[in-house]
Amino acid sequence: MSRTNWIHIVLAVILALVALFFIRLHNASGAQSSSAAAGHRLAEAWCRECHAIEAATIGTANPGPDFIKIANQISTTALSLKVFLQTSHGNMPNLILKADETDNLIDYILSLKRN
Repeated sequence: MSRTNWIHIVLAVILALVALFFIRLHNASGAQSSSAAAGHRLAEAWCRECHAIEAATIGTANPGPDFIKIANQISTTALSLKVFLQTSHGNMPNLILKADETDNLIDYILSLKRN
């Protein structure tokens, strides 16, 4: 391979890495993925009555734990949330969510986790 081809390959790799860096930086700055945004809309429709679903609603009189507190518990993982959401609870309405709705709600809750 000629030197010019190597230079093109190296430049392409560098550009790809820079693009990935900016995408990561954008997501780290608080931008939600589309699934997390869909989960937020679902939480507004179904969960807001009993839970503080975002920082702005913490401190209001809600019977359920706030989503930020849930997200930041050591035991909170995507799997633990999935199991919880698919299990009936006496003090919670039995929501029947489609698989993608469950995944979106989980993505939203996990997006509230502090790094």
